[in-house]
Amino acid sequence: MNIMDFNVKKLAADAGTFLSRAVQFTEEKLGQAEKTELDAHLENLLSKAECTKIWTEKIMKQTEVLLQPNPNARIEEFVYEKLDRKAPSRINNPELLGQYMIDAGTEFGPGTAYGNALIKCGETQKRIGTADRELIQTSALNFLTPLRNFIEGDYKTIAKERKLLQNKRLDLDAAKTRLKKAKAAETRASIWAEEVTKSEQELRITQSEFDRQAEITRLLLEGISSTHAHHLRCLNDFVEAQMTYYAQCYQYMLDLQKQLGSFPSNYCNNNQTSMAPVPSASSNVIGSSALTSTSGLVIASPTNLIDLKECSGSRKARVLYDYDAANSSELSLLADEVITVFSVVGMDSDWLMGERGNQKGRVPITYLELLN
Repeated sequence: MNIMDFNVKKLAADAGTFLSRAVQFTEEKLGQAEKTELDAHLENLLSKAECTKIWTEKIMKQTEVLLQPNPNARIEEFVYEKLDRKAPSRINNPELLGQYMIDAGTEFGPGTAYGNALIKCGETQKRIGTADRELIQTSALNFLTPLRNFIEGDYKTIAKERKLLQNKRLDLDAAKTRLKKAKAAETRASIWAEEVTKSEQELRITQSEFDRQAEITRLLLEGISSTHAHHLRCLNDFVEAQMTYYAQCYQYMLDLQKQLGSFPSNYCNNNQTSMAPVPSASSNVIGSSALTSTSGLVIASPTNLIDLKECSGSRKARVLYDYDAANSSELSLLADEVITVFSVVGMDSDWLMGERGNQKGRVPITYLELLN
């Protein structure tokens, strides 16, 4: 019975305290009660902590989106994390693309130029996928985890103490209000003298508890500066991980470009027939000078056809690569065949007029080698 009486009394006291705080809070909102203001330094620390929490959450969430764009995959990883289980390993997009390219190249034939190029591209995409996986793991460990620990650990403690400080402040202001009312009633009736003494004692207690809680909260909030310094180190680790990732990707693509540069390529833009297709640079290509495009490809410049362009005569030329005509004004070519070429006034400098028997049409000069 004693334990039950104690629990009932404690419950009643807690209910009374809660009601007193609710009344004080409501009267403050209505402007009917005074409110104890926190000192400027403590207010500044509270604002700094709240700002840190908001931006840390935004940065953390957007970093997760950057590292894992698939929302379903993020949800799955979150569920596994809450269940304290390791998420199953899944193939990422570069690795999947790489596998498709390798399969396609194998199907077309590794001995063909296109099939071989697809396989090489696929292998590079897989290496990029591996680098992407390493970036995610490193960033999660060195950047996301510290941010999440702050939100779920340090800031929760700060929020708890801040709420406790708010309650102590409400208790203090409620005690001040009761003392004020007791003093006002004392002037009218001496019976209130005992109530005034009781209210003064309650005020001293609540003031002491408020000051103690304010000091605890201040000490926690002053740790935000240390949190910023720690997050700065984590940010440097994240930047270094990204730098490593992009450097790896650049090197992989640079190596791939060099490998693909050894393949003859017959590119033709049907929408821009005035531009000649661009085969790979080699010792058999007409001319000795080369122009480097913005993408790093080497484009041959047919300097030894200048004389032919300027005269009205015709010459024999050997075809270096197969070429499919983009329209009726062009002439399709087969590698190693010999055709007659001549210049036409007003024609684009990258083209000549080609003739094979009764067939005639424009041909790209970069696909030709003049014969003596």
